[in-house]
Amino acid sequence: MAVYCGVDFHARVQTVRYLKTEDGEIQEIELHHQKDDVRAFYSQFTGKVIVGYESSGYAYWFEEMLEELGHEVWIGDAAEIRRQARRRQKNDRRDADLILELMIDGRFPRLHRQSAESRLALQQLRYRHRLVKMQTIVQNSLKFMALSRGVSLRSRLTSRRGQELMLALPFSQVLGQQRDELIDLLRELGAKIKIVQEWLEGQAEQDERVSRAMTHPGIGPLTGLCLVHTLWPLDRFSNGRKVTAYVGLDPVEDSSGERRRIGEISKAGSRLLRYLLVEAGQMAARQDQDLKNLYYRVQMRRNKQKAKVAVARQLLVRSFIMLRDEIDYAEFHRRGVAARSSRFSA
Repeated sequence: MAVYCGVDFHARVQTVRYLKTEDGEIQEIELHHQKDDVRAFYSQFTGKVIVGYESSGYAYWFEEMLEELGHEVWIGDAAEIRRQARRRQKNDRRDADLILELMIDGRFPRLHRQSAESRLALQQLRYRHRLVKMQTIVQNSLKFMALSRGVSLRSRLTSRRGQELMLALPFSQVLGQQRDELIDLLRELGAKIKIVQEWLEGQAEQDERVSRAMTHPGIGPLTGLCLVHTLWPLDRFSNGRKVTAYVGLDPVEDSSGERRRIGEISKAGSRLLRYLLVEAGQMAARQDQDLKNLYYRVQMRRNKQKAKVAVARQLLVRSFIMLRDEIDYAEFHRRGVAARSSRFSA
């Protein structure tokens, strides 16, 4: 017996349309996440159980619960699911019924599901990124307070000496209290970032794939981890263009007839990976001559922002080739030199 469950999932409630192949009867239930026992409902099914729903940022707990119960999870492309609806009317019951229909007919647009290991690593990377943004806000607030007293601390706030200089500045009682609390918060955030950073670096050291990616100039443990856990498995991509489109670094084309226009990048994939690649690309362009030439060539033709994106795109393609072919940067560079030499000799 197989059970198909089409779920219209929301943050607080879900509507389920499910079919048991044993009797062929379709049933419906609405589950409130805080009031109803969701786990008990899905635990009643035995045998092969397939649960499908649209991708959602609020469904991590639901996905983990289904995996613990041994059920198969299908996550679908929300836009593609909606495109296949035959009617314009939309409500939770119709959406759940549509998902169930697509699952049974074999037309459900499934998305790739990352492994539990990859989800954990990416969650830690995003957590660190949020902590760093909070740290930057606190530092900017303290710098402003110091400048209001005629003192420029710049980046010294991250050091103990810089914080001692900040504490020695004369402020009123209210502003002094704000300064003390901000410095305490800055130190607390620094300690938390250090803990997460050590965990991430430990994961990078244990992963041969990350170590291979880190042989390329500019790629550190954070960028390497994000690359590996976002792109894996690599057999999903047939070439580098597919990878750049998946990450959202491909330019959007708007052409018609004789008019051809290439616009901004699509930004369709991981925002964090794009950010890390741009940061890593700036470091890589200082050490790799080909990337440096690419940067200045695009900068002269367009501007600095587009040059940074072009380098990030090239760095992504290079990383994909290194991971796919299981080679390090030295071998990648040797192959590139050999290919250019054979082309010129021919």
